[in-house]
Amino acid sequence: MSSITSDLTTRTAKSPRERLARWFFFACAAISIVVTIGIVVVLVLGALKFFRSTGVALGMAPGDTVSLSSYLLEGKWTPGSEPQQFGLLAPLSATVMLMLGSAIIALPLGLAAAIYLSEYASDRMRSFLKPALEILAGVPTVVYGFFALVYITPLLDQLVPLGVGTFNMVSACIVVGIMIIPMVTSISEDAMNAVPDSLRQAGYGLGATKFDVSTTVVVPSAISGIASSYILALSRAIGETMAVAIAAGSQSTVMNPLNPVAYFSPNSPITAQMIQLATGDISAQGAAYHAMFALGLTLFVVTLAMNVVSELISSRYREVYR
Repeated sequence: MSSITSDLTTRTAKSPRERLARWFFFACAAISIVVTIGIVVVLVLGALKFFRSTGVALGMAPGDTVSLSSYLLEGKWTPGSEPQQFGLLAPLSATVMLMLGSAIIALPLGLAAAIYLSEYASDRMRSFLKPALEILAGVPTVVYGFFALVYITPLLDQLVPLGVGTFNMVSACIVVGIMIIPMVTSISEDAMNAVPDSLRQAGYGLGATKFDVSTTVVVPSAISGIASSYILALSRAIGETMAVAIAAGSQSTVMNPLNPVAYFSPNSPITAQMIQLATGDISAQGAAYHAMFALGLTLFVVTLAMNVVSELISSRYREVYR
C-alpha cells in the first residue's frame, strides 16, 4: 500500500501541471523575500549616508551628516529649524508612550473579549461578534485619526480638569488601542480554542466554575499564544502612522512615559516624524532627507526585535497536546 502511494506521489510530482504549480508558488515566496531584502538594503544605504562616520565616505558633505552618538543620545529633534538637531530620544520617547498607552487599553480589553468569544459566547453570538471585530480591523487608519481629533479630544477636554490641547498623546493612545484590539482578540482566541476540552472538563470535575476554568486553566494553557498576540499588537501600535500623526501633532520632545500628565501634551513618535520629513520642504541630499531612512531603520530594528521576542516566547512556552 505504501509503495502504491509513493508511486502515485512521484508520478503526480513529475506532471507538468504540478511542476508549474510548484515553481509558481516558489516564485511568490521568493518575491516576498526579495522585496523584504530590498527594503532593508534601501534603509541601510540611506541611513549610512545620514551618519557622519560613513556619510562623508559616500560623498556627503560634513554638514549634511550627523554623528551616531548625537543621534542616539541627544534629546532634541528639530529638523525644520536652524540649527538642525536630530536626537532620537525625542521621537523614541513618544513611541514608547504610544506603546504603553495603547497597551493599557488594548491588552485587557482584547483578552477579555477573547475569553468571552472562546468560553462564554454562543455560536450565534460568536458568528456576529467575529465579523464585527474584523470590520473594526478594516477601518482605514486615517478615519481613526479624524475620529480622535473630532470626538475623543473634545470629550477629554470636558472631562479632564488639566485641560487638553488639540493634539495630545491620550487621544492617539486611545485610537491606536482600539485599532489593535482585534489583533489581540483574534490571536488569543485561536490560542484558547487550541486548548483541549479535556482540561476544561477536568476543572469542572473538580468543582470549578466557568470563570475559574477560564482564568486558571484555559488562559495559562494558552499563555504562549496570548503573549505573542500582545507583542505583535504592540509592534503594530508603534508602526502606526496616520492616526498618530493626526491625533498627536508634529512636535517631538523628550517626555517621561511613566508620567501620566505628559500624555495630555502633544508629542510626535517616530512614524509621525517620518511623515513630517517626507512631506516637508527639504533637500534630497540634506541630513533631514536621510533622517527618514535612519528613523525607518530604527523602527525596523525595534519591530524586528519585538517579533523575535514573540517567537521565542511562543516556542518556549508552547504547550503541545496529543
